[in-house]
Amino acid sequence: MEMKAEAITVNDQQWKEFTLVNNNGMAVSILDFGGIITKILAPDRDGKLENVVIGFDNYADYLDNPGYFGALIGRVAGRIENGQFEIDGKSYTVPKNEGENHLHGGEPGFHKSIWSAEPFEKDEEVGLTLTLRSADGENGYPGNLRMTVNYTLNNQNELSIAYEGIADQKTVLTATNHSYFNLSGNLKTDIQDHEIKLDSSKFVELDEALIPTGKIVDVDNTAFDFRQGRPMKDGVSSEFKQNLVANHGYDHYFLFDHSQDVSATVRDTASGRELKVITDQPGVVMYTSNNLPEGLKLRERESVRYLGLCLETQASPASIHHDGFPSVWLDKDEKYSAKTTFVFGVIE
Repeated sequence: MEMKAEAITVNDQQWKEFTLVNNNGMAVSILDFGGIITKILAPDRDGKLENVVIGFDNYADYLDNPGYFGALIGRVAGRIENGQFEIDGKSYTVPKNEGENHLHGGEPGFHKSIWSAEPFEKDEEVGLTLTLRSADGENGYPGNLRMTVNYTLNNQNELSIAYEGIADQKTVLTATNHSYFNLSGNLKTDIQDHEIKLDSSKFVELDEALIPTGKIVDVDNTAFDFRQGRPMKDGVSSEFKQNLVANHGYDHYFLFDHSQDVSATVRDTASGRELKVITDQPGVVMYTSNNLPEGLKLRERESVRYLGLCLETQASPASIHHDGFPSVWLDKDEKYSAKTTFVFGVIE
């Protein structure tokens, strides 16, 4: 196991990039700015290590980062309708940074904060502990929040992300990581031929602004049924209204059945790579980069639509305005805890 650290100067900011390396040569690089995963080197069926996430060629581009590449997201991942909510009769307003709605915690949010970083090494794992204090009223959110995120890489090629948070007032919180996976390696192809399997029989309906309507829909007989596995491109070609709402793809919250240990599996038959997702979270936003801006200068190429797959494990911000959704409410002094493990392997 090995830990490397490199100092990076971006404009007038001083960042550090930490690279976790296991005994197999698998490597994960993480910035203290935004907790951003900039690169993951994972083996294909022949053992060749290649990058399997989207990352910018120039670190300065993370200052803007319109696609939230690789970043930690919070306080609330996803969209808050009309940028407002109530707690115990008191109204709170958060920035409307996507039309009339609030997206991914606002600015700066977790994704543009510099986190305190402490690397650690053990016999069978290497990791990074990130901590952040978000003040009461920051971006309109109530409560002083203390947040800790642990990235851990072991010799089984498992990358775990564990989140903990506690606030001194009742508030809302659901955090995630916004990495865009592409198992082809070094972004050789888009992800339309990636096969995805989800342990999910229900998803959340969206309106034209990608805001949950409050309705939970069965996946039966739709392009949203991934229980047996299907290629992502099924959603691109689908004429189902929910695929059209998402601009010919997916940007939806799937509720996990939790009938299996593995909640999601992604496979790329060309490279032989396989990614399994194991999580204690109630669901996942699967985003297939349908709205990814084209022409961004990435490490290996310029960006195009459908270049990456986000699997944003989290609770649902729809719970703020609708009953029956996985809750983002957090009571005063209640401990928020969440963990997701990404297992990198090859198709057997």
